[in-house]
Amino acid sequence: MIVRALTAILMLLACGAAYAGDKPLYAPAPAWIAPTPAIDFAKLTDKDPMLVVFDQQQRIEKGQVWVYLNQALRVVSPQVLTQVGTIKLPWQPDQGDLIVHTAQILRGAERIDLLAKGEPLKVLQREEQLEKSQISGTLTATMAVEGLRVGDTLIFAYSMTRKDRALKGEMQTVAPLLPDSVRARFARVLLSWPTGNPVKWKLYSEGVTPKLTSQNGFDTVELALPLPKQPELPGDAPGRYNRLPLIEATSFADWAAVSKVMEPLYRTEGLIARGSPLAAEVARIAKASSDPRVRTAAALQLVQDEVRYLLNAMDGGNYIPQSPTATWSLRYGDCKAKTLLLLAILHELGIEAEPVVAHSSLGEMVPGRLPMPGAFDHVLVRATIAGKSLWLDGTGAGSRIGDLDDTPPFRMVLPLRAGGAELMPIEMRKPGRPTMEVDVEIDQRAGLGVRGGFRYKAVARGQLATMLQPLSTQATKEQLKEIVGNMVNGTLGNVVIGENAVQYDAATATATITAAGLIGSSFERENRRYKMPLDRTVDEMSFSPDRARTAWRTIPVAVPVDVTGIYRLRVRLPGEGKGFTLDGNQVLPPVLAGVPIVRTVSLAGGVVTVEDRFSPIGAEIAPADVAAVRSQLALAKQRMLKLVAPQNYPAYHEDVQASRRTKAFDPLLAVYAKIIAEEPEEAKHYRNRADFLRGIYDYRGALADQDKAVALQPDVRTYLGRAGTREALGDDAGALADAEAAFELDSGNAAAISSVIRFRFRKGDKEEALAMLEERIAEGGTGAESYQILQADLYAESGRMEEAIALLDTLVAEKPGDANRLNERCWFKGTNNVDLEGALKDCVKGIELASNPANIYDSRAMVYFRMGKMAEALADLNAALEVAPSMGASLYLRGVVRRRMGDIAGSDKDLAAARMIWPISDMRYGRWGIKP
Repeated sequence: MIVRALTAILMLLACGAAYAGDKPLYAPAPAWIAPTPAIDFAKLTDKDPMLVVFDQQQRIEKGQVWVYLNQALRVVSPQVLTQVGTIKLPWQPDQGDLIVHTAQILRGAERIDLLAKGEPLKVLQREEQLEKSQISGTLTATMAVEGLRVGDTLIFAYSMTRKDRALKGEMQTVAPLLPDSVRARFARVLLSWPTGNPVKWKLYSEGVTPKLTSQNGFDTVELALPLPKQPELPGDAPGRYNRLPLIEATSFADWAAVSKVMEPLYRTEGLIARGSPLAAEVARIAKASSDPRVRTAAALQLVQDEVRYLLNAMDGGNYIPQSPTATWSLRYGDCKAKTLLLLAILHELGIEAEPVVAHSSLGEMVPGRLPMPGAFDHVLVRATIAGKSLWLDGTGAGSRIGDLDDTPPFRMVLPLRAGGAELMPIEMRKPGRPTMEVDVEIDQRAGLGVRGGFRYKAVARGQLATMLQPLSTQATKEQLKEIVGNMVNGTLGNVVIGENAVQYDAATATATITAAGLIGSSFERENRRYKMPLDRTVDEMSFSPDRARTAWRTIPVAVPVDVTGIYRLRVRLPGEGKGFTLDGNQVLPPVLAGVPIVRTVSLAGGVVTVEDRFSPIGAEIAPADVAAVRSQLALAKQRMLKLVAPQNYPAYHEDVQASRRTKAFDPLLAVYAKIIAEEPEEAKHYRNRADFLRGIYDYRGALADQDKAVALQPDVRTYLGRAGTREALGDDAGALADAEAAFELDSGNAAAISSVIRFRFRKGDKEEALAMLEERIAEGGTGAESYQILQADLYAESGRMEEAIALLDTLVAEKPGDANRLNERCWFKGTNNVDLEGALKDCVKGIELASNPANIYDSRAMVYFRMGKMAEALADLNAALEVAPSMGASLYLRGVVRRRMGDIAGSDKDLAAARMIWPISDMRYGRWGIKP
């Protein structure tokens, strides 16, 4: 932590602008340096701070800033030895001198002079930030500290000078301050300047009392470090509430003075030579249109698209831009170069434009800072057309005429003018085009409970589009599939993609991502109605500012500038949408949680359409409004938009029957077939289609796909899936073979274990199956309960009824309020026709305890059936099927009950449905002696 903090300070101190040599100088510290208090290093103990001395002093004088730093660091561990064993001092030779004063090792009473052998620092020149599109000409003076050991103290003192020719004799400096997390024996920052010089200084941290003195013709401000712990701020506080951990000083009188000094750097007269290639580009733009907006858009596109970004901080380049001719020839430039190029082009085209400086992330803090160029880190163009300010950023990407009115999130800028200017706020506007426009169409005409077809289209604009551009031509088929799949799944989830593409349109600077395939149904039964959530926008919104602390209650909430977008969802409904209705918010407040939002909804022609447009442009919520905004969003979340199916909408199995008759599944199956044809050796595609076919009760079709999947990828999941299908088709021998194959691959898989036990028992290997089961129960663990319930069933089938009941009694006694265990005992007694009164009590209690009692109604119906109470059994079966209309067990038993009650037609319908859902229903109930 300490070493990282010191490294960051070194990098900050290296920033500036001047001209000097390319080798370190070696000289004593200047006479004006205030001495560091004497420290007896021999008396330091392990409890003393690792950082013994951190003494930073700066002198601001005659257009130059001299920065002196003296550090003494104890090497307290091998890790610290590795971190400090090589001294690295970055500096820029065209921006100042590096002067080394002292380099020593203290070892007890011994002082080892590391400079005694001459010039021990070696100079390296490398562009370490080139991968970040930055060249700076930075040199690094390095020293491998020979002989340094754990327990030593390393002392190093040096200076850097800075004299920025772009500032015309004005001065500025920033001194970073050690935070409270860094312990130090002695630490300070000291700034000084000639008495009477118009130097201003400012400190932003709280709880610090600077020491002010004036002697020997110099004014001094001194701060003891580290800083005290600073008050915490909520993460959503506006930027202006942040406290910079630094002290800064400037000779600039005001912002107008800064504006005047910087303005000459962006004068454009004569910068585009007649007959030059750049002049030809200007002429081309002028010829294409006389409309100033069209010309401006074309100029901005030229600078953004034809000149890549590369920071050039060499040769005074921190503030001095390279010429437009050089920028156009090199085809690279930073914000300064791109701004000057754009200004020159706009002026040639007769467009009113001026440069403005901004801070890319701390814009809100600028008005509270001292006037100095260092308060900014970016420059762009402010053009004026028809009285409207247009903010044009040459370092942006993908800007077109529809984006000219967009506003950057810089909040505050300083225009650079010959007569000077004051700070200017940027009034935020909604973007002309959404950053992302997403269209999703889902086709649920084959039924509400099955997968539907989907089409996805996302149009990205601006910088996001340029990032996606290479995908349209360079991505492999596999890469494209993965990237588009991740995007679509991130929006929709649970999809199978059959088609995907990315296309880029340079004219509009848009990237279009398209996909099509299958999507899992979002319809769920709620209060006995099928409902589908439609409110993705409100569901994803959040507003939970923490203002519990007294000190935070007056702080507004900053809503961040975020992606503006349109999300449009269309759902095609079965039966032309007859009887479908909407529930929830069809209209939203104009602003929700600080985000402007517009919703339009329609339900007509068998299609429901929801469109949400949102533009988070960085609003602020006043403290007095926080509670109301939070309540407003909470209410919106309580009334999220849903699509509601008719009350009499068919049960899932009836839906499937109808769709199979009308071949409504054919388009979905065609998608699966297309995917398999493209990748015939991918087992997952066959598994996916098998899952779909099982879901629509086509077990034989599913089995064929599972056979292929097993041949391609014989893993546990695939074997167990086929075992289930074979069981449904009455092939217990095949199911056993698959279960045993899965067990061989993973002997700890609970599903494989249970399947092997069940199928071995049915085969007749009862003792072997029970022994295996008892062994698993003895092992304990989370799966023991399911094994014990299986054991009770097998005991009953073996004629060991008393043992089976005793086992279930023990389970219920362990958790008497567990509705599931009560249901298991009720079902067991009902199916085996024992202790029916006790079974009835269990079911009654279970129904009272359960949140979803459909299974328990089914169990109680079995008990009533055994008692001969057909009317009561029918009532419970109806109740179960109201909650779960396609529960095959309830349909089968209701078919039996109806037949006993004389309702032959109703019985035939229920039995046919049950046999479709679970083809071995007759065999299953036949084991208990129950037949239609």
